[in-house]
Amino acid sequence: MSNSILGRAPEESDVIQAFGTLGSSRLGLGEAVRAKSVGALNRLLAHTMALRDLYKKAHWQTKGATFYSLHLLFDKHHGEQLELMDALAERVQTLGGVALALAHDVVEESRIARAPRGRERVEAQLRRLLDAHEIVLQEARPLAREAAERGDDGTNDLIVSQVVRTNELQSWFIHEQLQEDSP
Repeated sequence: MSNSILGRAPEESDVIQAFGTLGSSRLGLGEAVRAKSVGALNRLLAHTMALRDLYKKAHWQTKGATFYSLHLLFDKHHGEQLELMDALAERVQTLGGVALALAHDVVEESRIARAPRGRERVEAQLRRLLDAHEIVLQEARPLAREAAERGDDGTNDLIVSQVVRTNELQSWFIHEQLQEDSP
């Protein structure tokens, strides 16, 4: 078997920090506080990655009279979710944690329902996106409050100013699209 990076199984010695552990940090936050925040942020990161993928799927597979406007909306929201992913992962790293990064980890961590492989009606896509935003928002608000109570103002600020606000606005846009489609 080849010793090159490609084609070989990772060895224990290749992992420099195990998932679920914390590296050292000088942020003025205790290890327990950082650990709680890393867990919460990874959960939101998994939801954000799942939502990003739902937007890209909708972007690629939307069809019908509203194709162009929805195509642009889905692409814009996908980009905003991508920015959230970076912010969440960077905060996890700042706190000394290891951020989720792979699809199989997202599937294990997120409660957001997977979309079918086939093309859905536009209304079904919109409802799936709206449900996903609601999951993110229902989890994000209490996580922000808990971070503030633990004294982790950076995590609280990230969740409130970026995760909650972005998902509220995107949810509103999607909801408005559903209102237009309703009689």
